[in-house]
Amino acid sequence: MHKTILLTGATDGIGYETAKKLIELGHHLIIHGRSSEKLANTKKQLLALSDQVKVDTYIADLSNLDAVKKFAAEIVENYQKIDVLINNAGVFKTNQTKNAQGLDVRFVVNTIAPFYLSNALAPLLGENGRVVNLSSAAQSPVNMSALMGKLDLDHMQAYSQSKLAIRLWSESFRKIEGNPICISVNPGSLLASKMVKEGFGIPGSDLSIGANIITKIALSPSMRQHNGQYFDNDQGHFHEGITTDAHQQMAQELVESMQSIISA
Repeated sequence: MHKTILLTGATDGIGYETAKKLIELGHHLIIHGRSSEKLANTKKQLLALSDQVKVDTYIADLSNLDAVKKFAAEIVENYQKIDVLINNAGVFKTNQTKNAQGLDVRFVVNTIAPFYLSNALAPLLGENGRVVNLSSAAQSPVNMSALMGKLDLDHMQAYSQSKLAIRLWSESFRKIEGNPICISVNPGSLLASKMVKEGFGIPGSDLSIGANIITKIALSPSMRQHNGQYFDNDQGHFHEGITTDAHQQMAQELVESMQSIISA
């Protein structure tokens, strides 16, 4: 059965490769990007793969929480139901590390925007829907002061903390009754994305490695049993939920801090 799938960061890298696979499978795609020109080109390229599919486009700067809220409101207004949300958009290096609200752009794009979108769109997804969150092999304990924009971090510190953060709230998201299934995934280390080329100066590995696992987690019925878990594509298996007291406390503080940021 063909599904309606919202994919953020779909105009290049792993997002674009995933979009191509989903189009080839005949699904209705809602693709997000920051550039109207790139979105238009991506839509044209995707439709060239199949004339039997539908592709809708939405522009939003996910580093701006007002834009994130507007984006979510547009989806709620325009769709009665979506089946899958893939929170793929991410940032590693950026010249402007703080947004207009004084928040760290890496945390906003990689963690807080996906958190807001997932909660805002949960009613459209329903308990049979699915959220796929892009994490990373690079993960480190979250400094809540940095999350709140009160402490500056270098690129790797902010990135790795934001990627543990999305894994942490993915697990807590499943505990809310009626929420869709939520799975976080490291699609593979050092794949040939723009982020890897700019951040590490290397060409990277085949993007289809990441696109294949994202597609599987988004669509395979067998993935339902892994609600709240984290899949490491480098190791090729799921990890059980984070069970240490320290991580559980961190997850609680993280969610409370993000809710505070969003409601400000």
